[in-house]
Amino acid sequence: MTEGTMRAIVHETFGEPEEVLQVGERPIPEPGPGQVRLRIVLATIHNHDLWTIRGTYGFKPELPAPAGTEVVGRIDALGEGVDSFAIGQRVVSGSSFGTWADYAVVDAAGLIPVPDALPDESAAQLVSMPFSAIALLDFLRVEPGQWIVQNAANGAVGRLLAQLAASRGVHVVSLVRRAGARDDLVAHGISNVVSTADADWRDQVSALTDGAPIVVGVDSAGGSATNEVVSLLAEEATLVVFGAMASPVMEISSGAVIFRSIRVVGFWGSKVSQEMDASKKSALFGELLGAVASGAITLPVAGVYDADEVRTAVSPDAQGTRDGKVLLRFADQ
Repeated sequence: MTEGTMRAIVHETFGEPEEVLQVGERPIPEPGPGQVRLRIVLATIHNHDLWTIRGTYGFKPELPAPAGTEVVGRIDALGEGVDSFAIGQRVVSGSSFGTWADYAVVDAAGLIPVPDALPDESAAQLVSMPFSAIALLDFLRVEPGQWIVQNAANGAVGRLLAQLAASRGVHVVSLVRRAGARDDLVAHGISNVVSTADADWRDQVSALTDGAPIVVGVDSAGGSATNEVVSLLAEEATLVVFGAMASPVMEISSGAVIFRSIRVVGFWGSKVSQEMDASKKSALFGELLGAVASGAITLPVAGVYDADEVRTAVSPDAQGTRDGKVLLRFADQ
């Protein structure tokens, strides 16, 4: 790198991330009013980052485009009017786009200070998935003692939703596709996990709930898995559509919607976060930090790759594991 420049991960076309991403050289940016510059330590690779690179997400950047959203780093420079943070302070950011770089300029208002006891590997993934999970749980408006059901439960949000719900006294039936995924969740301390590969999986759900109504279903899969969730819901229950891991098309029984008055609503974490009251957002982040500190939620890491190895890090082989998030390292602390 020449003086005054940095590494930045960019793509000139939309396509498969392992084919289109490249490490480019860009000028080190300067923060404007209300902004700070971060020296990035670790960045987390999320599904929505990969979808954005493919051009299939709700947000489609202009090309050539940077990449990435969630990072942990240290404040390197302060913009005009920023007096609530200090140079060298460790923070996380999950609301600014284009942060897969040695340095990134972000809005100070979206930063979260990181406690000293929280490792970089956990801090780097604190915002997107954990906050999506706790915001989703808040959105569901369920009370302690009530039952909900979710599919794709071995995904990051599914695991976190089950853990956070348990800490609030909410019961969760977590559906997975294979016995091995069930064992993985049990290893994280999650109960009430059912594999739909079992012939008697519906009977297992009935035994777990002991006939109690399931008032909310969360669909993160799409396809026929949507109707599996709907089939378990009580009359006048709500299906919340969170994702489409298996298919962009949902299969839902019209009879269930008509005769059991099932309500279907969507949840997009980015939109919900933008519209959330600041005091509620602060309270939810406080709950998250407490849950991480107590071990109530887990943030496993599947692998850490140097930023120069980004194509390997985003490859199907690296991303195919459900054992945790894949991280990119830009700098040591």
